[in-house]
Amino acid sequence: MNDSPSTVFDVQALADSLYGLREACRSQATAEFSLPQNLATAMQAQQTLAAKEGVPGNAWKVAMSPDKHAVVAPLHPYVETSRDAELPYLPGMKFEVEIAVRLGRSLPIKSDLYSREEIYDAVSEAYLGAELLSSAIKEGGTLSFPLFVADRIGNRGYVLGPAVPKTLVDTVGEAELIVTQGGNPIYKGPAKHPVGDVLAWLVAYANDSARPANSLKAGAIITTGALSGAMLLPGSGKVEVLLSKAHALNVVLMA
Repeated sequence: MNDSPSTVFDVQALADSLYGLREACRSQATAEFSLPQNLATAMQAQQTLAAKEGVPGNAWKVAMSPDKHAVVAPLHPYVETSRDAELPYLPGMKFEVEIAVRLGRSLPIKSDLYSREEIYDAVSEAYLGAELLSSAIKEGGTLSFPLFVADRIGNRGYVLGPAVPKTLVDTVGEAELIVTQGGNPIYKGPAKHPVGDVLAWLVAYANDSARPANSLKAGAIITTGALSGAMLLPGSGKVEVLLSKAHALNVVLMA
C-alpha cells in the first residue's frame, strides 16, 4: 500500500510494524507495507527500529543498493568470541561468512574522496565473521530495497570471530572456504566477495557526503559482505567455518 505523494511518511508506524513482525518471527509481503520513498526515509525507519530493539550501534554491515548507493545497518544480536557462539535460529534463516574490520581511526566526512589505500590504512584489525539473515519482508529487498534497508538489511545476528591477518583483506579471494553443519557440507569453494574487493562498499560509504557525521568512528566494527553467498540453513545446530585451512569459527544456532 504505497503512500500518495502528498502523504507524510510515518516512520514510526513502519518501525513498529517491522518490530512486531521480528518479535513474532513472522514476515509479510512487500505490498502489505507502507513503503519508504527513498533511502533517507528508510534510514530513519531503520534507526527507529534499532532503538526499539535496543541495538548498541557500534557494529555495522555495509552493503550496496541496486542503484549503487552504499548503505549500512546495525548488527544485532552481536557476539564477539573466538570459540563457539550461540545465537537464536529462525526457520528459513540464511548464513553468510564475511570479513569484518575494526577502524583504528575515525573516517570523518571530507571534501575530497578517500582512496582505498586510506581506508585500508585506517583498519586496525581484521576478523572472520558470520552473519545471520532473516527478513520481516517475504521478498527481502527484491521489490523495495528502501524497505529492506529499514528492516536492517535483513540482519538477525552477527558473530565476530577470531582475528585474521589484515592482509586477508587483499588476498581472501585466493582462499578456500568450507562451511559445514552437523558434518554435512553447506559450501566448499573459493571465498568470493560479490564485487571482488571486501573494502569496496566501505570505501563507497566513507565517500558518501550524506552519511551521518558521527559514522565510521574509531573502534567501530564493519562487516564487509558475503564471501560465500547467503546459504540457506537446514535447521538449528552447529555451523562450522574454516577459511584458508587456518581460521575457524563455530556458531551454535539454538532453536
